[in-house]
Amino acid sequence: MERHNKIYVAGHRGLVGSALKRELEKQGYNNIVVRTSEELDLRDQKQVESFFKVEKPEYVFLAAAKVGGIQANNKYPADFIYDNLAIQNNIIHQSYIGGVKKLLFLGSSCIYPKFSKQPMKEEYLLKGELEPTNEPYAIAKIAGIKMCQSYNRQYGTQFISVMPTNLYGENDNFDLNNSHVLPALIRKFHEAKVENNPSVEIWGTGLPKREFLHADDLANACVYLMNTYHGNEFVNIGTGTDITIKELALTIKEVVGFEGELTFDESKPDGTPRKLLDVSTLKKLGWKATIDLKTGIQQTYAWFLNSYESIRK
Repeated sequence: MERHNKIYVAGHRGLVGSALKRELEKQGYNNIVVRTSEELDLRDQKQVESFFKVEKPEYVFLAAAKVGGIQANNKYPADFIYDNLAIQNNIIHQSYIGGVKKLLFLGSSCIYPKFSKQPMKEEYLLKGELEPTNEPYAIAKIAGIKMCQSYNRQYGTQFISVMPTNLYGENDNFDLNNSHVLPALIRKFHEAKVENNPSVEIWGTGLPKREFLHADDLANACVYLMNTYHGNEFVNIGTGTDITIKELALTIKEVVGFEGELTFDESKPDGTPRKLLDVSTLKKLGWKATIDLKTGIQQTYAWFLNSYESIRK
């Protein structure tokens, strides 16, 4: 990408999209086009078609998606499969119609089988059953990968896909009803500290292991791959290390400064036992993460504190 090329970041107000926009601006890209969901409903085929005809983006980062944790995926499975399929179908197809030079599609590590061998290599896709709690979302993301690959094969497009691990950072969703585990725990510990509660409850046993990548690291990797990667296979993006949910909770407890106890509600689902990505392909391509977990949590908590009043509304 040249600094003057028109770059469309779909989903620029979300965790990933906002990090991508910051990273692009930091690297000197000065022709970035964005639209809010109020300005452009990405589920609407006609609106997306009109947008591409008018704006004619040369590069596209497809970070727009309906996302959420276990509770949200369980409660709104139809929304998760419909919205995500509609968004990616419209953007990928119009990128082809509009002659976009290159598109990067962002998936999720939940595409891998529930009991996948660890760490998860790209070749393990579709080698077993998915985790039931987020199957609709995972199926939509798998369809996005296959759509990019299919358009490349049939039309000679340059549509690449990346699969990030669990993400966190500024502009994350801290809603306790539908957020992911790390931002939910930051808010739980903060509010327990403020209210002098004796304990914080964690869903499940605390034993599942998860890998966490700061959104700023992901954004840097995406821009790097957009400029350097031309293969048809998707690429895992992660740190290559994981910790238990209990260890995560203890780290967040320390960062927040909560002095009470942890309790575990074992009646709640654990989700997938372990989700660690094999990042050997990414390392061979010349990129690795630089933000360690504790530093990243400290940065995210600082942003949360500055944004707390708006988050609560």
